[in-house]
Amino acid sequence: MAATGVGAATALAGCSGGNSSQTTVRMRTSTSGTTAYGANQGLAGAINDQTDDLFVEAKTSQGTEANIGALQSEDAEMVYIQNWSAYDVQQGNDPFGELDFEMTQVFHYYDLPWFFITDNTDLETLSDIGPSTAVSPTPSGSGTAPALEKALGYATDDYERVSVGYSGQGNAMNENQLDVGVGTLMNFVSNPSWLQEIASTVDLKVLDVEDSTAQAWTDDERLLTQSVETDQIDGADTPGEIPAPTFAYNFVSRGDLDYDTVYAFLEAMHEQKDELADFHALLETFAEDSFWVKNMYDGVPFHPAAADFYEELGVWSEDFERADE
Repeated sequence: MAATGVGAATALAGCSGGNSSQTTVRMRTSTSGTTAYGANQGLAGAINDQTDDLFVEAKTSQGTEANIGALQSEDAEMVYIQNWSAYDVQQGNDPFGELDFEMTQVFHYYDLPWFFITDNTDLETLSDIGPSTAVSPTPSGSGTAPALEKALGYATDDYERVSVGYSGQGNAMNENQLDVGVGTLMNFVSNPSWLQEIASTVDLKVLDVEDSTAQAWTDDERLLTQSVETDQIDGADTPGEIPAPTFAYNFVSRGDLDYDTVYAFLEAMHEQKDELADFHALLETFAEDSFWVKNMYDGVPFHPAAADFYEELGVWSEDFERADE
């Protein structure tokens, strides 16, 4: 299956036989050592085990801006982004104002709901945060920070903005350098190791969210807000189910990426859906067909091959949009 046309995947002639060709699909997620990259390596391995027509290559990246840039320069076929950046691409906001391609969705990857944590006994809700409260809504410069700073602004007028790495939050709280940090549950269920470490270091509490704040989040078109059950966090005092600003990470491609390449990729991936967890634990969620199209981005069309694949799979929604071929 040789890819042709603008934005086509790289074709490597003769990789699986003298008269055949193998199409390379380069994927970009995040930096080496992250769960996102590790799971992408597992996904590539599963697809490569399934088909000789494709060679999927998981590559590292510095983040969303670099990923979109790789699509622009055709140095990648599929990249992951999150809903905050997808909005900027749709609106043509900096640094995505000069793109020469249509971005299309391929499949959902995972979700990260974020909540705020503390060891301060005087704080119960986000609205208790004041001008002297030291808050790290993820490290400064992270892709998550702008959304969490915006979400926090609906609950409090002022706070002291500090920047603390995820795994360093427990020590910073013990040293009275941090009052409020953040936590997440990957795909709403999985405790990251750094959150477990914080819970073992301090008397951890998850801050509740007042109804007025939750409503403001819901009304903001830039924020994706979903409920998360915080009782799953061992060793923490939690308010139970609370609304959380959520990042949906989806793989996207150029709209002109070869149709057969995208369809063959999804077909091979789906053939392995029950074995994907053997390649990486994060991929277990793909056993459910509905997960493949969970939390897709409003206003961003599906690649035509992905649209056809999901229609045939029975998970297509009338609310979805198909890109023109």
